[in-house]
Amino acid sequence: MKTIKVYHYDAFSHIPNMGNPAGVVLEGETFSDDDMQKIAEQVGFNETAFPLKSEKADLKIRFFTPGHEMNLCGHATMATIYALKTKGLLVDKTDLTIETKAGVLSIILDSHLNKGIYITMQQAPPQFQDFNGSLKDLASAMGIQEEDIETTLPTLYGSTGIWTLLVPIKKLSTFKEMKPNNKQFPEVLKEMPKASVHPFCLETYDVNSHMHACHFSSPYSGTIEDPVTGTASGVMGAYYAKYMNKEADSPLNLLIEQGHEMGRDGRIHVTVTRNNDQYGIEVKGTAVHVKDFEVSI
Repeated sequence: MKTIKVYHYDAFSHIPNMGNPAGVVLEGETFSDDDMQKIAEQVGFNETAFPLKSEKADLKIRFFTPGHEMNLCGHATMATIYALKTKGLLVDKTDLTIETKAGVLSIILDSHLNKGIYITMQQAPPQFQDFNGSLKDLASAMGIQEEDIETTLPTLYGSTGIWTLLVPIKKLSTFKEMKPNNKQFPEVLKEMPKASVHPFCLETYDVNSHMHACHFSSPYSGTIEDPVTGTASGVMGAYYAKYMNKEADSPLNLLIEQGHEMGRDGRIHVTVTRNNDQYGIEVKGTAVHVKDFEVSI
């Protein structure tokens, strides 16, 4: 049996037990792929991150859910960079690059005397793909009614590193009614059966927020719901610019709220820059150390 130390950080919040929990495991070079998967399963968070050496970038990060490896994870990136910075492992670096399975992405660190460390993370170029499935079946899999889905906007797949189904919802009150049956997702999401589901709306709890969202995991991930999601918020920003406000100034700055229904309120800043039909996406947030613990494999 190996005993592994795990650092628990909550991302997209400066308050412990809010935002999105992630495990960060250092000394990842000593673990095999199978070890990393077993560690993530034991940790049980939506994602556990392993920072590693890279030949292409300043560092490499691998991300594992309890069920499988992910190409990219926004909140676990925030947690990892915050951990490395506060442990002195990045020295004075404020600009760096990370190698992920979604490509090499840039990171900018911004330290505020009173507000702490904020991390800006580049996302992969946004992609969209049509959803041709049944809205009735989709609503049923989310535990709501078909008429709760806003049909003046498209329901479609989007990715800035990981694919999710973006589902516009008419009213904020509907989110409290949602009871996802994740096992139904693959038969509804025929084009991308491993995608997650990301409902959102323009009604918000916080008057400063532009959008409210929640995130239901792919059943292959081994989790049900993800409290505050970086990559999904990034592609949601691209969706906003492409389908909801094409005339918006560039850069477009959005504040996304998520996690309320899970009691884990968090905030994500999304910046969208437009160059003709191309979109650049960055997400910005912070993190907070919660505790250290050990798992055995």
